[in-house]
Amino acid sequence: MDWENARYLLVEQQIRPWDVLDQKVLNRVLAVKREDFVPLDKKELAFVDIELPLANGAQMLAPKMEAKLLQDIDPQVSDKVLVVGAGTGYLMALAAGLVAHVYGVEIDAALVETARANLAAAGIKNATVSQGDALAAAQKQGPFNAIIVTGSLAEVPASLKDQLAVGGRLIAVVGELPIMSATLFTCVDQGSFAENKLFEYNLPRLKNAVEKTTFAF
Repeated sequence: MDWENARYLLVEQQIRPWDVLDQKVLNRVLAVKREDFVPLDKKELAFVDIELPLANGAQMLAPKMEAKLLQDIDPQVSDKVLVVGAGTGYLMALAAGLVAHVYGVEIDAALVETARANLAAAGIKNATVSQGDALAAAQKQGPFNAIIVTGSLAEVPASLKDQLAVGGRLIAVVGELPIMSATLFTCVDQGSFAENKLFEYNLPRLKNAVEKTTFAF
C-alpha cells in the first residue's frame, strides 16, 4: 500500500470534511504513521472510518474522531494533556507534537506496553503511559490543561473534571444510546464548569465507567 497517499486521502476525504480544519492538527495526522499504531493483523484497516476493535474489548477511535477531539480541546504548546484510555498510543502521538507533555492512562496492561513501545518507536519523547483506572483516582501529574476521554460516559464524574486547571478543557462523549454527544467542559473557576454539546456521536462505554443511578419511587 502507498501509505503516504492513503494518509493524504484520509485527511482530505474523511477528516477535513468532518470540519477538522486546524492545520496544525492536520499536519500531525500527516506526520504520524497511524499504520504503525494498529495491530499487525489490522494494518490494512489503519485508515478505515471505523472504531477499530483491539484486544480485551478495547477499541481504537476512528481517525476522524481522534482528529476532531484533538482539535476541539484547542491544544496549546504549553499544555499538559491527559488521555483517558490511551489504547495503542496513537492519539497521544498526535497530541504530543502540539503540547508540552501528554499523559495517558490505560486500564489494560498489555495495551500499556503496546502504547509505550509504539510511542518509543515513533520517537515521541514527551508522552508518558501509565496503567490504571483514570476514573477511580486522580493522576499525580495534574492539574491538566486538557483531558480527552476515548470512551463514552453516562456522565463525567466530578473527580475527573476536578483534575482540570482553571481554563482547562475536557472533552468526552456523554449520554445514553441512541443519542450521545461529544461534550466540551471548560473549568471557569475551581469547581465551576461550562458545558457545551458539540456534536452527536456514539461510542462504546469506557471500561469501568459508572452508569447513571436511577431511583424508583
